[in-house]
Amino acid sequence: MESDWLKMWNARFGTSDYAYGTQPNNYLKEKLDQLEVGSTLFPAEGEGRNAVYAAQLGWQVSAFDISEEGKKKALKLADKQNVTIDYQIGELQSLGYQPEQFDAIALIYAHFPPNIRSDYHKMLVSYLKKGGYIIFEGFSKKHLEYRTINEKVGGPKNLELLFSIKELEQDFEGFEILELKETVIELNEGTGHVGKGSVIRFLGKKK
Repeated sequence: MESDWLKMWNARFGTSDYAYGTQPNNYLKEKLDQLEVGSTLFPAEGEGRNAVYAAQLGWQVSAFDISEEGKKKALKLADKQNVTIDYQIGELQSLGYQPEQFDAIALIYAHFPPNIRSDYHKMLVSYLKKGGYIIFEGFSKKHLEYRTINEKVGGPKNLELLFSIKELEQDFEGFEILELKETVIELNEGTGHVGKGSVIRFLGKKK
């Protein structure tokens, strides 16, 4: 993965404050609260807010990212909340996850580089049990309009890093679509996501 990409995330997570806060993402919380507790994976988990919340609910939590700085913050947050998460550093194919290991996978603002994104999504599908769930929220391609108006809302500046419904339908074909919509929401997540933005929300069940 590009070294500039890694430097950017280490810089973002290398401060004392939590870039996206310590509270879970609203959509993740809403959907996770409705599921039976099991094992879950958080790709591109950054500073750990969502993984720690799942662990507090009793989930067996695995997470990964490329940023050591993110991992440090995540483990610090987990310790503060008296929970344990298994957090790895590296690229997905090298982390040793097993086929049908997880009951749920949460992709919350996991904007992987476009050259690896579809491959990552398909690998993640293989790690999900039959009947398992994908919980997804990420910025849509329309988000650039909102970012131009207000940079504080955050999100990628590159159109190729943003999502479309068609791309998600292709990457997660074979899923029962319980929810898939593009919508405008008001974000208030730390200092990194503040203001109105365009997102895609997806809840899918593996057939």
